[in-house]
Amino acid sequence: MKRVLAAILSLVIVMSFAACGDSSGGEIKDASSVTTGNSGAEAQPSEQAGKTEPEEVTIPETVLLEESGVKITAKSLEMDGIFGPEIKLLIENNSGKDLTFQCKNACVNGYMAETMMSVDVVNGKKANDSLIFAASSFEACGIDTIADMEIAFHIFDTAEWETYLDTDAIQLKTSIADTYEYTFDDSGSLAYDGNGVKIVIKGLAEDESIFGPSIVVYMENNSDKDITVQTRDVSINGFMVNAMFSCNVVAGKKAVDTITFMESDLSENDITAINDVELSFHVFDFENWETIVDTEVVNITF
Repeated sequence: MKRVLAAILSLVIVMSFAACGDSSGGEIKDASSVTTGNSGAEAQPSEQAGKTEPEEVTIPETVLLEESGVKITAKSLEMDGIFGPEIKLLIENNSGKDLTFQCKNACVNGYMAETMMSVDVVNGKKANDSLIFAASSFEACGIDTIADMEIAFHIFDTAEWETYLDTDAIQLKTSIADTYEYTFDDSGSLAYDGNGVKIVIKGLAEDESIFGPSIVVYMENNSDKDITVQTRDVSINGFMVNAMFSCNVVAGKKAVDTITFMESDLSENDITAINDVELSFHVFDFENWETIVDTEVVNITF
């Protein structure tokens, strides 16, 4: 019951505050133009490889981690979980401590993906549980099947909250990994391209979040650093507003996320339609918080 409640709580958190995958899977109202202090050029759609038809995918039973008295085994993959695809896990704790197991920095088919997992296992015990991929992440990125996954585990002392073990990324391939043709949709208007980072404005999401309207953003991290992308100094139609946006993108991966505006901010400023948005992006190394770039002002017109 504790793990069920944890999963439900995680779902609520993901739906409300998830970064990297919070955008809806609905239609997008394109930005008519995006200009920056460097260039007003618009990004051209990349050449897209054809997707494979969705088919049943499986994984072999695989030991993902066996270290420092803990063992995590992937038992199976279920694509039709109630909240999204699930990896069924067997977790064994012989560490001498009561531990909590969570997942971080998950990727599916090269895209960052939101996950739900928090499992308490007392010393000397085992637990069967699931690592759940939020369906909204798949919809936002256009993922209809799973070829490969990369996951890292964050394990900490349940009572003291002290980190016990942080793993490197662990790759898990499915039965279609060798034949899958990867697709990355970078179409939209280029907002920034430099320092190994590419940011594309795809447009306004037609379906509002529970907080208010949002702008869909595509990001590529082609650097050798894990990064966080945030916004600064955001205005709509000339009025300063708050924006919810903070997205982690590990090295070599892509992400789709949304810049979300509070409906209350729009109402207070009598904004009934989003016509012009100005903002800048703050990009930093999420391991040491060192700034990578603060972009020029980006002007977006709808």
